[in-house]
Amino acid sequence: MAKQFEDLNLPKMGMGTWNIGGNPGQRKEEIAALRYGIDNGISIIDTAEMYGAGKSESLIKSAIKGYDRSKLFLISKFYPYHATPALERESLEKSLQRLGTDYLDLYLLHWRGPTRLSDTVAGLQALQKEGLIKYWGVSNFDTEDMKELFALPGGSECFVNEDLYNLEQRGIEYDLLPWQVKNKVNFIGYSPFNSGDGNTMRITKNLKLVARNHQATPHQIMLAWTIQGENMISIPKAGKINHMKENIAALDIKLTQEDLKLLNADFPPPTSKQPLASI
Repeated sequence: MAKQFEDLNLPKMGMGTWNIGGNPGQRKEEIAALRYGIDNGISIIDTAEMYGAGKSESLIKSAIKGYDRSKLFLISKFYPYHATPALERESLEKSLQRLGTDYLDLYLLHWRGPTRLSDTVAGLQALQKEGLIKYWGVSNFDTEDMKELFALPGGSECFVNEDLYNLEQRGIEYDLLPWQVKNKVNFIGYSPFNSGDGNTMRITKNLKLVARNHQATPHQIMLAWTIQGENMISIPKAGKINHMKENIAALDIKLTQEDLKLLNADFPPPTSKQPLASI
């Protein structure tokens, strides 16, 4: 059975890098934001070969230069059409080169594709055995996908599943999250503010009330809400230092049962199976 986040003393929040690294004019600011996060205990950085066609990984290389690599937890993902053992290795080697490191802490299948899961798992196990990755996992998997994975030889060694999760997208609470808790699979929630800069999320009356009660912003409450459970982390994007500061401050917010009741009234939990949401 794979380890739990708590066993590794990982923070409840990581740094997402979707749409980071593609604009040369923002490069200095984005590097500064990532370094601010690292300097303040946010050791998890999540990226993918897809993000900016590798530009996100290259930016991270510059951001982490000079830091103790062993204190960082680097995550990257490979395309589903790179999910055969040979192509996984090729993708990983390119990601490692762009990141300037000789191993990844976690390597994820970005979403399901045509390759047999058994082949994908075999390839990941080989990379793990060689020390090129410490842990492997999946992303955008639903409950039936996870059950299929666990039925395979070595499938139960899956370290994590990373899915969309925020106040407006709670479908996974119905069956996926309970299944992962039961089977001890860690969970990473992406896009805690939904798409963009969070401007698509509804700022409701109760959300504002909870925020005032905690002397926080609505977005800090959104983030704090996503990391209430054990062995769950969230990976908000923050390309600016002020956003990074705001996100880090949300880690100190402890929502009460009354807070959760107010939020549930505006953002009700699912009462039936929902299609898996993704961005």
